[in-house]
Amino acid sequence: MASIDRVVTSGIFSLDGEDFDVDNNIWLVGDERDVFVIDAAHDHRPILAGIGDRAVKGIICTHAHNDHINAAADLADATGAPILLHPDDTMLWEAVYPDRRADDALRDGATLTVGNHELTVLHTPGHSPGGVCLSLAADGVVFSGDTLFNGGPGATGRSFSSHETLVDSIKRKLLGLPEATVVHTGHGDSTTIGAEIPHIV
Repeated sequence: MASIDRVVTSGIFSLDGEDFDVDNNIWLVGDERDVFVIDAAHDHRPILAGIGDRAVKGIICTHAHNDHINAAADLADATGAPILLHPDDTMLWEAVYPDRRADDALRDGATLTVGNHELTVLHTPGHSPGGVCLSLAADGVVFSGDTLFNGGPGATGRSFSSHETLVDSIKRKLLGLPEATVVHTGHGDSTTIGAEIPHIV
């Protein structure tokens, strides 16, 4: 089983001229030596504390809304780790980091390895064009970012989002996972695929 740790940070989500106070889940996935960081939000210092003396293999962005990436550059500078982003979210990334690019592109179906553990990238557009989830299939876990929450799909109705596209992504990429799969979300409490099926179909 992979080591999975959660760090929660708080800050502001800004989009379409509106600001919202939010608490974000940052997930640290790996083993006793190496980790991936999923969604470096708001403040890199508590993330560093959660990492401890482990090496960071990469900083994975489930999407590029500011509240999921606004600590990514500081964390990358502190650890030397590359930032990974799906290229379809480049315009959102550039709104936060106009003078810095992500280091590598996330691609649907790609495998990211840390220790003996494999994360599979699932491109799930809808909340944003480049939204992704990360499946840790061997452990029965998926990290859903803002694609799927405890209670249903992520928010849409904002720039670059589409509810129809999001629901289609969830049906195609997530509902085929075993119903017992634990869903670790970008905000709020975790859930399972089975628990969310009534909110999707």
